[in-house]
Amino acid sequence: MTYKALSAQDHARIAGAVAEAEADTDGEIVTIIAHRSDEYRDVALHYALLGVLLVPAIFALFPKLLEMKLGLFTSGWEAPGLSEMLVVLLVVQALVFLLIRYGLEWGRLRVALTPRATRSRRVRRRAVALFRASAEKRTETRVGILLYLSLDEHMAEIVADEAIHTSVPAERWGDAMAALIDHVRKGDRAGGMIAAIAAMGTVLSETFPKSEGNPNELPNRLIEL
Repeated sequence: MTYKALSAQDHARIAGAVAEAEADTDGEIVTIIAHRSDEYRDVALHYALLGVLLVPAIFALFPKLLEMKLGLFTSGWEAPGLSEMLVVLLVVQALVFLLIRYGLEWGRLRVALTPRATRSRRVRRRAVALFRASAEKRTETRVGILLYLSLDEHMAEIVADEAIHTSVPAERWGDAMAALIDHVRKGDRAGGMIAAIAAMGTVLSETFPKSEGNPNELPNRLIEL
């Protein structure tokens, strides 16, 4: 599935929401939306290898299948030898491997077949990598925080800098995540980001209220990958 980029108006709304949320806090919010956090090509390889391993298991359970395959070439007049059976087995394994491997070239199918736990780990890993590149230790008081949405996986992450991470329990971000996912499910990505940003701003303002002269150290604009 190809996602249409958000409009310039939506970008402006999200940037405005970040500015509004940061008005009462020293916290700095970075927002990123990605179409997908990983290509999961290793998952396609794992399924292909599983298919290869299942082929001899199926033939072992149903040996008549192998004889039937060989009968197509011998017209049933000759008993199949060991070498012929091994050749057929290898050919079938190769065909199964190629069929699964290239059948899973469709990215959306790979994502759908990837276990949720694996998707969750990959999304978290990508969010942490992006946080390190865009927000970590980039503010004087270590108050950067990333709101990350990965569309194909239908998952989001909040990754916070040192000061925020040690002062705010992870469950405090529950309202922000719930608001984001609720809007995204309805097809309103921009609205979800704006609602989540507002909820994050509320939490940040309670723990890190705006101090006099605190500058805007990170850009407010949304990044789409």
